[in-house]
Amino acid sequence: MAKLTVKALEALTPEDAGKSLSEDGGIRGEVRSNQSRMVVAFSYRYRFNTKTREVRLGVWPDASLPEIRKARADVRSLLDSGKDPLLEKRLITSREYAKQLAEQAESAKQNVRMTVNDLFGRWEALDLSIRRKDKGKDIRRIFEKDVLPTIGAMSLEDVRKGHVAAVLDNLLARGVPRLAKMTLTLMRQMFRFAQDRDFIDNDPTSAIRKAQIGGKDVVRTRHLSEVEISTLKVLTPSAGLLKTTECAIWLILSTCCRIGELVKSKWEHLDLEAGEFKIPSVNSKNGKSHTIYLSAFAKKQFIKLATLKKSDVWIYPNTTGTSHVCEKSITKQVGDRQLPAYRERMIGRSKHSEALVLVGGKWTPHDLRRTGATTMGNLGVSSDVIEKCLNHTEENEMKRTYQHQTLVTEQKQAWKLLGERLEILTMGNASHVLVGNFVAVT
Repeated sequence: MAKLTVKALEALTPEDAGKSLSEDGGIRGEVRSNQSRMVVAFSYRYRFNTKTREVRLGVWPDASLPEIRKARADVRSLLDSGKDPLLEKRLITSREYAKQLAEQAESAKQNVRMTVNDLFGRWEALDLSIRRKDKGKDIRRIFEKDVLPTIGAMSLEDVRKGHVAAVLDNLLARGVPRLAKMTLTLMRQMFRFAQDRDFIDNDPTSAIRKAQIGGKDVVRTRHLSEVEISTLKVLTPSAGLLKTTECAIWLILSTCCRIGELVKSKWEHLDLEAGEFKIPSVNSKNGKSHTIYLSAFAKKQFIKLATLKKSDVWIYPNTTGTSHVCEKSITKQVGDRQLPAYRERMIGRSKHSEALVLVGGKWTPHDLRRTGATTMGNLGVSSDVIEKCLNHTEENEMKRTYQHQTLVTEQKQAWKLLGERLEILTMGNASHVLVGNFVAVT
């Protein structure tokens, strides 16, 4: 039986399909027509344990004749050693398949073996940037300062309760328990985001209770008394504040708006002729647009701001005029003027370190909003109207669903009463005498 040649195989035509070819040594081939080309499937038939079996050697031209002959020689070698070539081939295929599965599993494991830094990036892109108005900017600042430097490089699956506690302990050591509690809440949100996507099996923050971090939360109730409001009017001119910050103090007090709503406002949101200051939904905390009907007292502050105007767009522009000023800048100016005397020389702090200290204790710009609402209540304004003035979301679901009255007339009257009272309390040439919770002007 002659040896097969490449020339003979190349001469095959579609008419040869189905023919059998053979060569010395037991090599057998079946001619096939495959997509306009001729191929030959080679095999080797043998007997093992009284059974006739056939093993494939390869398909020409994908496998060359020398390769097919070598495959036949390998089969004979296995037979000579007492092994079944077909069984051995199946075992090899099975081992290779198992190896591929193991490699794929390891590759998948490596792909999901992300770090805390990786997780934060996904959380920010898929959740924070969509759900939060600031696209997660404030949360990124907190994480970049206090979380990621400590655990950012760690593999996500290696993070334990102790690592989370280390982050929180650093914050407690700095004396910022409220920030520690907030950071725990944010970390918990991030790890639950990971858990929902099967990045981790267990949330490392789940065993840490907020009450364990810096004690129980204390609801802040600070508001300025009428005596303190009068005192504040005396103190602010010599406190070294920016004039725009002075206006912000009186605007928050007289409009009950949030500091963020004020500093993010644009001149287009203000209509002095109509006496309206509009807070768009994008700026409000609850996502609801809000209109404040300005009292004469509040109008004067906006008019003063107009004389200090440094941007045609922003009422409170940043230094470049490209956006609004950071809302924390006003809070910092107020806070830096209520420091103990021994901190007076700290770098970056105002030399007027006690210029805004009031008898009732430390106060913040947000306390002014609470003060305005409290003053309205003392003047006889109903709680429903005050809630409307504050743009609060109705907590009672039934009322929220069925009662949509805006109480515009009542709101206008409430702000008018507040403005008139503030005019009295801040009169420059009057003598103020405390009578109960009110100041009597003489």
